[in-house]
Amino acid sequence: MIDIDNMNSMVIDILKELGNIGAGNAATALASMISKKVDMHVPNVRVLEFKNVAEILGGEENIIVGIYFELSEDIQGNIMFALDMQSAINLTNLLYGRKKTVDEMDESDISALNEIGNILASSYSNSLSQLTGLKMYISIPSLTIDMAGAILSVPAIQYGYIADHALMIETVFEGEDEKVIRGNLFFIPDLDSFEKIFKALGVS
Repeated sequence: MIDIDNMNSMVIDILKELGNIGAGNAATALASMISKKVDMHVPNVRVLEFKNVAEILGGEENIIVGIYFELSEDIQGNIMFALDMQSAINLTNLLYGRKKTVDEMDESDISALNEIGNILASSYSNSLSQLTGLKMYISIPSLTIDMAGAILSVPAIQYGYIADHALMIETVFEGEDEKVIRGNLFFIPDLDSFEKIFKALGVS
C-alpha cells in the first residue's frame, strides 16, 4: 500500500516536475488556440486521500465546475479538472477576450471549458505516460456544474469503485491583463493503477 506520510521528497519533486511539464505543454497549446500568451505554473502537488478532496474544493456543498475524463489502458480511473465558478468564467473570459459574469455562463462557455480541460488532461496524462512508461488514454470530457460532494460521487457511480488516493496538481493560469485563475487537476486512478504508477517511479 502507498504510505503517504513517508513518501520521500524525491518522489514529490518528480511529481512536481510532472506538473510543471504538463503545465508548460498545456500553456503552449492554449496560447496557440487563443493566439495570446498564457502563463501557467504549478505551485502545489500533493498525493492525498480521496476522502479529503472535497475539503480542497471548498467543502462538499461548494458549487464547482468539474470536467471528468475516464482513464483506460495500463492506468484505469479518472482525471478531473475542478474550478470554482468565478475561476471558470475568468478562464472563458481569457479565452474569448471579454468580460462576462458567472450568471452569464452559456453553452459556448461550457464548450470552451471542455476544450481547456481536454488540453490539460491530455498534457498531464502524456507527461505521466512518458515519465512512467505506462500507456494511458483519456475519454472525451464530461462537464458537470454541481456541489463538490455530488461531483466526487461520479467515480463510484459511473465506474464502480471508490478511489483510495488522488494526485492533486494545483494549476494557476495568468493571462495578459487578467485575474489569476486557479484550478485543481486530480488524477484519480483505481487502487491497482496507483500502485503501478508508484512502482514505475521506484516507490514500493
